[in-house]
Amino acid sequence: MNQPLANIHPEAKIGENVIIEPFVTIHKDVVIGDGTRIFANAVIMDGARIGKNVTIFPNAVISAIPQDLKFQGEITTAEIGDNTVIRESVTINRGTLAKGKTIVGSNCLLMAYAHVAHDCRVGNRVIMANGATLAGEVEVDDFAILGGSTKVHQFTRVGAHVMTQGGLLLGKDAPPFVIAARYIPTYTGVNTVGLKRRGFTQETINQIQDIYRILFTKGLNFPNAIEQITKEIPDSPEKNIILDFLAGSTRGIIQGIRNNE
Repeated sequence: MNQPLANIHPEAKIGENVIIEPFVTIHKDVVIGDGTRIFANAVIMDGARIGKNVTIFPNAVISAIPQDLKFQGEITTAEIGDNTVIRESVTINRGTLAKGKTIVGSNCLLMAYAHVAHDCRVGNRVIMANGATLAGEVEVDDFAILGGSTKVHQFTRVGAHVMTQGGLLLGKDAPPFVIAARYIPTYTGVNTVGLKRRGFTQETINQIQDIYRILFTKGLNFPNAIEQITKEIPDSPEKNIILDFLAGSTRGIIQGIRNNE
């Protein structure tokens, strides 16, 4: 860990077997877990809480102050879970008074130039491809994959196991297990390939597809679709996850497939 060409504040708390390369800057109020590696020219700023075995590539900036004019210098954090990989020039801002912290979970991959704004909550095993961008207070649930240059509007939620098309401009919530694509973000099917890779049975995948057929392809209004799903689809953890997500949506849900498409 002793690296004479790095600028490390003496009060930063750095674990065992941490590798810090030349020209890294680490500020005072920083905690770095065991086994983490930080490549040259990365900047770790006040409020960073970095887990174990994290890898941070060159030019990443972790826990910079929020790009939010309401921020008044309050003490907040940016927290990164174990085993996460943060590639070149990724930026992760710390929180504001709104939530107090920005969270990126464990075993995530944030590819080059991805951005996580203030007060976001990114779950575990999330992949953000090159240039994917989260505005403030976005939630991304476990196992979601955001295609390259996906842009997510503030307060939007991306459900578990969702996959987005590269370049998507997402301003409404994407419910669990779906693929979101097209110029106007649209449900284009269930993420069957991803679910199979993660061990979901064909029976479970079929049930998820049945739920979204009712919600998106039968022309029902939202309350009637929810009522039909509740009555006709057998109870299961996946059904509960979807219904809970829909009930908690504040920005509305992406649109379904239109009959003329």
